[in-house]
Amino acid sequence: MPEPFAGWFAARGWTPRPHQLALLEAARRGEHALLLAPTGGGKTLAGFLPSLVDLARAPREGLHTLYVSPLKALAVDIARNLTAPVAEMRLAIRIETRTGDTPANRRQRQRERPPQMLLTTPESLTLLLSLPDAPAMFEGLCAIIVDEAHALAGTKRGDQLALGMARLARLAPAARRVGLSATVAHPGALRAWLSPSARAEDVRLIETRGGAAPVFDLQLPEGRLPWGGHMGLASAPEIYRRIAAARVTIVFVNTRAQAELIFAALWRLNEAALPIAMHHGSLEIGLRRKVEAAMAEGRLRAVVATASLDLGIDWGDVDQVIQVGAPKGVSRLLQRVGRANHRMDEPSRAVLVPANRFEVVECVAATEAVAAGELDGEPPRPGGLDVLAQHVLAMACSAPFHPDALYAEVTSAGPYAALPRRDFDDVLRFVEDGGYALQAYDRFRKLFRDAEGKVHVRGTAVARQLRMNLGTIVETPMVKVRIRGGGVLGEVEEWFVSTLEPGDCFLFGGQVLRYERLDPGAVIVSRGGEGEPRVPVYAGTRMPLTTWLAARVRAILSDPRRWRHLPEPVREWLRLQRMRSELPPREGLLVETFPRGGKWFLVAYTFEGRLAHQTLGLLVTKRMERRGFGPLGYVGTDYALTIWSAFEPAGMDDLFAEDILGDEMEEWLAESSMLRRTFRHVATIAGLIEKTHPGQEKSGRQMTMNADLIYDVLRRHEPDHILLRATRAEAAQGLTDVARIAALLARVKGRIRHRVLDRVSPLAVPVLIEEGREWVAGGAEEALLAEAAALVEEATDGAEHFAEVLAEVTGKVAPRGTSVTREKERARRRSHWVRSAPRMVTGR
Repeated sequence: MPEPFAGWFAARGWTPRPHQLALLEAARRGEHALLLAPTGGGKTLAGFLPSLVDLARAPREGLHTLYVSPLKALAVDIARNLTAPVAEMRLAIRIETRTGDTPANRRQRQRERPPQMLLTTPESLTLLLSLPDAPAMFEGLCAIIVDEAHALAGTKRGDQLALGMARLARLAPAARRVGLSATVAHPGALRAWLSPSARAEDVRLIETRGGAAPVFDLQLPEGRLPWGGHMGLASAPEIYRRIAAARVTIVFVNTRAQAELIFAALWRLNEAALPIAMHHGSLEIGLRRKVEAAMAEGRLRAVVATASLDLGIDWGDVDQVIQVGAPKGVSRLLQRVGRANHRMDEPSRAVLVPANRFEVVECVAATEAVAAGELDGEPPRPGGLDVLAQHVLAMACSAPFHPDALYAEVTSAGPYAALPRRDFDDVLRFVEDGGYALQAYDRFRKLFRDAEGKVHVRGTAVARQLRMNLGTIVETPMVKVRIRGGGVLGEVEEWFVSTLEPGDCFLFGGQVLRYERLDPGAVIVSRGGEGEPRVPVYAGTRMPLTTWLAARVRAILSDPRRWRHLPEPVREWLRLQRMRSELPPREGLLVETFPRGGKWFLVAYTFEGRLAHQTLGLLVTKRMERRGFGPLGYVGTDYALTIWSAFEPAGMDDLFAEDILGDEMEEWLAESSMLRRTFRHVATIAGLIEKTHPGQEKSGRQMTMNADLIYDVLRRHEPDHILLRATRAEAAQGLTDVARIAALLARVKGRIRHRVLDRVSPLAVPVLIEEGREWVAGGAEEALLAEAAALVEEATDGAEHFAEVLAEVTGKVAPRGTSVTREKERARRRSHWVRSAPRMVTGR
């Protein structure tokens, strides 16, 4: 290693790691490389080291290295950490970030005088490439570093980045690519995604194994272990004690609603006034930046965070990670655990806090998988046609192109290597004029061709609209939350605001807020309020259980010899299940049916994740309707599918047959509201529906009406339209998890065990508690509590008491003398004002 780098390392008592030297060697040879190394192994420094050495040896102006991160916070953190060694070695290197949060004056300056190192996101890169001066900005580019590459490959943001890198390969052919990752289940596929030729063999694999194994601890709440619920509030006192005993803790949760509830619970316990903060994607950017800065400066004892802090951020003083709720995936767990200590040679310490009994089993399965060195994750899928449509328009905004040249460029990107020319031409035709059914409308005419066949953009207005709507993340429409007479706290979803009335209070940003009114573009609130606050829930934030982790959960449940690592309450629960019914098999399927409350319940222990169960529920209820069982509704958790019907269901081999993906699937797709929602997302990314216009923003209702009208027109007049094809592919590949359903049905064929019971089984109790949560809302907790208590009492012959159920469902303490009977009577008297949340009902 040359000076001054060798001296800088030596002054800190460091020795360059082999993978850092290997990347230096790969850069000298001009090789593309994928580095896989454990967390804390200096991957990020390894990625930047060749560029720093090159710029130290031959200082120059202009953009030298482009760093792409999946998170804005990670880009900011890396810039902060990289600035220190550059300053200490007195290198003449400017390092800047470019994200959606970058001020306009700095963005303009970066175009006129680019820094040597620019740290950005896939969205900001695409925007830069859409500018006419993109060739001048990127022509001298020498290196592209993709951090946390596994988190991008296989996603639409990854498709966007792959297309962007394909354009950079034309603007700067000599630029080498470096991918960095700690957890990869399919390194060959990731190398192909990173490669400029879409061939894995063109990317050198540098892999470092070893490092200290993480240390896990399982934290259960004092008293009884909850049967149901997924928030983990019962363990708040234990979490707080863990925080107080450590220097710095990150408390990871799986959803933004859970973050609000856990933070509020910790704050109520915080008699020592420990500095505890919260971080999630819906908080205002200024608040998030304050939290990140406070963590970096060591001014916080703990931060409650969602996936917004999952990846790569290096806070060296963090000595403990607490995961509240089951991790849902082995790779995700390793990523989060790696935030503690963040040193390769020292073990990262993590505390797993399961919220219920099923989650205990999942946590044990995850730690076993980590010990066995197993990783999970799907290989990257083919690129989305909606992302391609957006890219085609962006490239036309930069400069005219010939279709043949752009097709060759696009198919050099890994996700689009197998793209048929017909699909490319259909995408191009759509971007040009909307296609056959829409070509008569001027608003859809965005491109035109000259006499030489080159494609041009139709004016600056089209380019401006593209840049305002650019991106592949389509969220439910959001509304800003503004303190009356003050600033913005963040955003909540539009649908949540529609359920509020003046005087209602809700929990947001760690505060209880009182809803005052809705102004254009903002919810006006004041601090404080009376009554039990509601918690905003955000669509699409629940993480599904991965296939690999689900298989381990089934293996543990089916084999009593593997229960030795489970706490006694869970072992007792499983023993009771084996006595009352039977245990779910490892490869087959256990289906229980039993009468309850004038209905018949079917519980299938499928363990395929919430998304797959939602789709499977639609298909099975449709078949049940045809068979005359009168399905009334269903709910899917990560572990089981529950359906309730008017008549006793039978013929499980028929209900869960593989051909359910035939007629029922086609019929459902033809009429499903989910398909319409998928079309809206696809059409928004492709540019058919615009989220933002100069001086105005569409509401969610306007966008939905627009999308539904266009969807109906295309289905009627052009059923093979490229966006309808993209929608069907999207529904089959991602949103509905059809592949997981197909694998499940094939696995259980001829292995379905149907147990007809006279009452609920112990394993079914958590699922039915979730079913209750689907329809109980607002202040009608009594109905849910009485039902939950009765379920536990029924499944255990009265071994559990209502006070314990009350604590585990809501985290509250029951008044002395409270009984199931009394609560049932209160629920009956109050039933006239139980407000029901919307739920899907089949056949009614």
